[in-house]
Amino acid sequence: MEFVQDNHSYSERKGVIRGLHYQAPPFDQSKLVRCTRGSVLDVAVDIRHGSPNYAKWFGLVLSADNKKQLFIPKGFAHGFLTLEDGCEVQYKVDNFYSYEHDRNIRYDDSEIGVEWGVSEPLLSDKDLKAPSLRERGTDFIWEGR
Repeated sequence: MEFVQDNHSYSERKGVIRGLHYQAPPFDQSKLVRCTRGSVLDVAVDIRHGSPNYAKWFGLVLSADNKKQLFIPKGFAHGFLTLEDGCEVQYKVDNFYSYEHDRNIRYDDSEIGVEWGVSEPLLSDKDLKAPSLRERGTDFIWEGR
């Protein structure tokens, strides 16, 4: 894998949710995510239709202190919740950003059921208006691997 772009996200306040985001093919991306300031609950969701793990999520606390990283493969949506003020998240991607292929799914989609642990998250307009996984449709098909 060859990373072609580095991204840097800053969230000033605790309780910000960014996501769930991904890019559709042919601009789909794998990501390597780390938190370099503060701490976040980082989440990956399998959105490969037909996968035995379809709509299941995995979450891990990433922090400047624990120095853990999370790899998000193509075919997965990604999001995070800031657990304290002043969080910085950095991630490497293996494909360039494409506005036309940028997609998102509701953070609180009941089919996915991410347990964010926050009742009133701070969200961008883009994330507030995101469709459910079912409404979004199928961008990825599981190929049995």
